Amino acid sequence: MKDKKSYIKKILAIAIPIMLSSLISELQMLIDRIFIGKISLDAMSAVGNAGTPMWTTMNIIFSFTTGATIMVSQAYGAGDIEKAKNTLASLFKYNNVIAILMFLFWLLCPKFAFTLTRVDESIMGMAVDYAKFYSPIFILTGIGASVSCMLQASQKTKIMVWYGVTRSLANVVLDYALIFGHFGLPAMGVKGAALATAIAEFIGDMVVLIYVMAAKDLELKPSFAQIIKSEFLPYIRTLKFGGPAAAEEFAWNLGNLYLIVMMNEISKEAAGIHSIVFGVELIAVAIVCAIGNATLSLSGYETGKNNIKGVWDVVISSLILSGAIAAVNLLLFVLFPRTILGWFTDDVAVIALAPLYLIIVGIDLFPKSGNIITGSGIKGYGEPTWMLKTQLFGTVFVVAASSIMVLVFHMGIVEIFVMVVVDETLRLILNYWKLCRIRKKPKLPAAPAQ
Repeated sequence: MKDKKSYIKKILAIAIPIMLSSLISELQMLIDRIFIGKISLDAMSAVGNAGTPMWTTMNIIFSFTTGATIMVSQAYGAGDIEKAKNTLASLFKYNNVIAILMFLFWLLCPKFAFTLTRVDESIMGMAVDYAKFYSPIFILTGIGASVSCMLQASQKTKIMVWYGVTRSLANVVLDYALIFGHFGLPAMGVKGAALATAIAEFIGDMVVLIYVMAAKDLELKPSFAQIIKSEFLPYIRTLKFGGPAAAEEFAWNLGNLYLIVMMNEISKEAAGIHSIVFGVELIAVAIVCAIGNATLSLSGYETGKNNIKGVWDVVISSLILSGAIAAVNLLLFVLFPRTILGWFTDDVAVIALAPLYLIIVGIDLFPKSGNIITGSGIKGYGEPTWMLKTQLFGTVFVVAASSIMVLVFHMGIVEIFVMVVVDETLRLILNYWKLCRIRKKPKLPAAPAQ
């Protein structure tokens, strides 16, 4: 118990700044959804249809960066600072190449992507407009993910609070001005929401970059010369971990994309309801993800020290924290369902079903948070391919089950939500079993040579 208390303190030291930044950002996103929801349910549906595939591609960069976080944390735990810096230098350089290619795709080809996901023609124009105005964020994603990796591995994340505050305040003000047309600016609707987010992201990233360039205590920070001269090989090596993590993330998002397709089969309103209800869950998920980030870094650090018991203790400590968060989240959903959904929509039919929708989503957070935490521990230990296998199982389950439910039996939204809970629960059982195997057979995976 003493060890777990010690790890809880370490987890919170890394996670709380990330958590606060994420909470502030998620609050800003909630306000963004509230503003968009006040335009119309069609606008909410368009943003939901546009946002899901864009996040799918953006998460490829963050997933590749997961591989670097594992390698850098393990090198740091083993005391090999030079290896850690070389890996980060390569990450900074080559993440940006991928980011620019993604920016060009979403600027030039959004309609092609949305046609594949069967976006209704009545909202296609809004979805395409949102994507084009949102696409500049991809230019910032490569360097932002790299900086995040360095700060997490260094266990110095306090600056992320200021990033969140700056970005979110700018976004709320710009949302208000650009969506509805205040302060002498034109009312741009969903285009204004996307543009506001892109500008605010730039402002927030500048705050973090200024800190990183000025900081003297970032032991793992590569020099500008190291970044310019860095070779492609260290980046390729991170793909041993990052590749499976990216494929896992892609498989998870593929399942979500298919759910959007099935929601569109039910009705375009169903896609909007899906966006609203699971959007409500995002604040709690952001908190759990912050704990997951800390779990990844600390489990990688303990693996580098050859302390497998430490990996187990980190994960169990994180599960205790995430379970408490899920319980509080469910309690709020039970006590205030109509109030919560009323922030996002004036649709009487949606609000009437609020208790049922939110209770299902509240229950979903328990297995979902368990998967985030156990998955982070397994990856930090150095076995990301396991998480890819369980996610592929989950994606096949979601695609097959939702197809049968919607296309054969013509079931509705509630049944699909319940199916999502079942998917998360099955994968949690598999992931926890794997973690127990790691604990019993503490044979360290071989790290790639530098």
